[in-house]
Amino acid sequence: MSTQAPDPDFRAMLRTAIDEARAGLAEGGIPIGAALYRADGTLLGRGRNRRVQDDDPSVHGETDAFRKAGRQRSYRDTIMVTTLSPCWYCSGLVRQFGIGTVVMGESVNFSGGHEWLRANGVRVVDLADPECISMMGDWISANPLLWNEDIGVD
Repeated sequence: MSTQAPDPDFRAMLRTAIDEARAGLAEGGIPIGAALYRADGTLLGRGRNRRVQDDDPSVHGETDAFRKAGRQRSYRDTIMVTTLSPCWYCSGLVRQFGIGTVVMGESVNFSGGHEWLRANGVRVVDLADPECISMMGDWISANPLLWNEDIGVD
């Protein structure tokens, strides 16, 4: 009989992503944060959506955390934690590099590619976190044009 290791504390991991989202918000950016962890709970990298701050549309929360984590031999046993359902761009990053698990704070305000990830063998955990839901919902209501630009809607 084999025993599977218990899941790490996903809510504690999400706290890192929320802290990044709040930092981005304080900088005048889009409040989406992310972190890449090993399955054992070791933080590899953390980041936030910096497309406004850096004038670079490719710096989403997930890509920022991924870049800051540096090269890994394999991503199969890593966990991408993000405050919001990953967009198609970030979902592609998860699939391209074989990240094994995605933990998202919420999918109420935006439903990106997480169902596609799930259908392709990625473990997806939606924490439906009230803080993430309200932070993003309030920001979208106050910044609809910038939000549409971020998600590629004319």
